[in-house]
Amino acid sequence: MEQRLQKLIAAAGVASRRHAEELIAAGRVTVNGEVIKELGSKADPEKDHIKVNGKLINPQLKSREKVYVLLNKPKGYLSSVSDPEGRPLVTELLPPALGKVHPVGRLDFNTEGLLLLTNDGDFTNYVTAARNRVQKVYEVKVKGVPTESGIERLRRGITLEDGTRTAPAKITKLHETQTNAWYEVLLHQGRNQQVRRMFELIGHSVLKLRRTRIGFIKDEHLKPGHWRFLLPGEVGRIMKKKKASHGLHG
Repeated sequence: MEQRLQKLIAAAGVASRRHAEELIAAGRVTVNGEVIKELGSKADPEKDHIKVNGKLINPQLKSREKVYVLLNKPKGYLSSVSDPEGRPLVTELLPPALGKVHPVGRLDFNTEGLLLLTNDGDFTNYVTAARNRVQKVYEVKVKGVPTESGIERLRRGITLEDGTRTAPAKITKLHETQTNAWYEVLLHQGRNQQVRRMFELIGHSVLKLRRTRIGFIKDEHLKPGHWRFLLPGEVGRIMKKKKASHGLHG
């Protein structure tokens, strides 16, 4: 059966679907020896020879077992599968026996907390798609104590320095001292360094940031640098939502 090339590349564990589209556009994908650059092109892995960077991916598609991992990312790791600067990668915290997996979305280099990794491109695409609004919950420590009016601005949505506007957010104060304050922040979107940028705009730099929940998935006992497989019920619950949303949009 023919499927979109970016979906097949992601299913083979070579790259996320978004990165797969970049590989296609860059002319690094061939089907039966012909370079394919058009996004949306399809191939049948049962009949066609599909290569990425000259390497045949058909065997990986046949033998690929889907892997879903929850990692508690420490500070100082990049949410990527490679880095030209040689910085530590989140994938280095996982055993090689898991095979190639990629992060589902990202956490900034200096942000810690929960991060999903998988070799399932469909799973990645669903969780990261803006239309699906998967909630992310963060605990943030800021320098100083913001005014209630400042926090209310963030709750309503605020225009970032690049002109983009954040969606409304749920923000709850957890604790404060004379010099610092701690908040829980619930977002339905994930712009680059969004929490840090939001608090900077009201004059309070972020000292510590940790993601504690992705949708319904949380794990208070998972230590930084440790990981576990997602439970079949957790994966099933996410994929059930995916099927339900497809039914609504179809």
